[in-house]
Amino acid sequence: MSFNFIKVNNTDGLISITLNKPPLNVLTIPMLQEISDAFAWAKQETGKLILLNAEGKAFSAGVDVADHTADKVKKMIEVLDSLFINMYENDKPIVAAVNGVALGGGYELVLSCDMVVASEKAKFGQPEIAVGVFPPIASLAFPQLTSIYHAMEVVLGGEVFDAAKADKLGLVNAVLPVDSFDEGVQQFLQKFMAMSPVVLAYTKKAVKAGLNNGFVDGLKSIDDIYLNELMPTADALEGLKAFMEKRQPVWQGK
Repeated sequence: MSFNFIKVNNTDGLISITLNKPPLNVLTIPMLQEISDAFAWAKQETGKLILLNAEGKAFSAGVDVADHTADKVKKMIEVLDSLFINMYENDKPIVAAVNGVALGGGYELVLSCDMVVASEKAKFGQPEIAVGVFPPIASLAFPQLTSIYHAMEVVLGGEVFDAAKADKLGLVNAVLPVDSFDEGVQQFLQKFMAMSPVVLAYTKKAVKAGLNNGFVDGLKSIDDIYLNELMPTADALEGLKAFMEKRQPVWQGK
């Protein structure tokens, strides 16, 4: 696919979506539409993981303030909703690699990923409150990712915080040195790239089913995914057989 503000690639099942509007990757409505289209494309691609990263000194400084004006804000929210729904409905695990600032809508992109790897210089924040608005996706996602107290502090206070605090709040999986960030990201991804794409997808589906339902309904949904979707796959049978035969599994991706 051809884009103006992002780059996409699929190398051996690792699908990358790269924000490419340096230096700050300020998100405009056309750029947001491209990211949304890229996640729709990635859903149809054969692969195991999606890596969301960025060129430039910032991951993203957020949505262009000009797109918050009365004549554009409805369209901006529509495109944002489409983007985040495309991310949410993607069955492949999504990993954000943040080596710089991720603010406002840029941080909402990160919050919508399944895992986050940050460099030591990364900074995060939802400063919308300072310009008289609030972050819709962060308002939904933050209370699910950390305590309600920390969620309120972030969205009400507009504080920009560093990777160390993000780690303390449980908002990142790893904090990596700046000078070896790219290598560290690849090392982080390798453990997932060794797994079956089918089993990764069903496991992500099961976690979401448990998160979005009460205990009893969640457990029933997870059991249904396990028995009726996962177990009939060739990779589930291969994984169990390989374990009993004391060998490495050979995944078929089906």
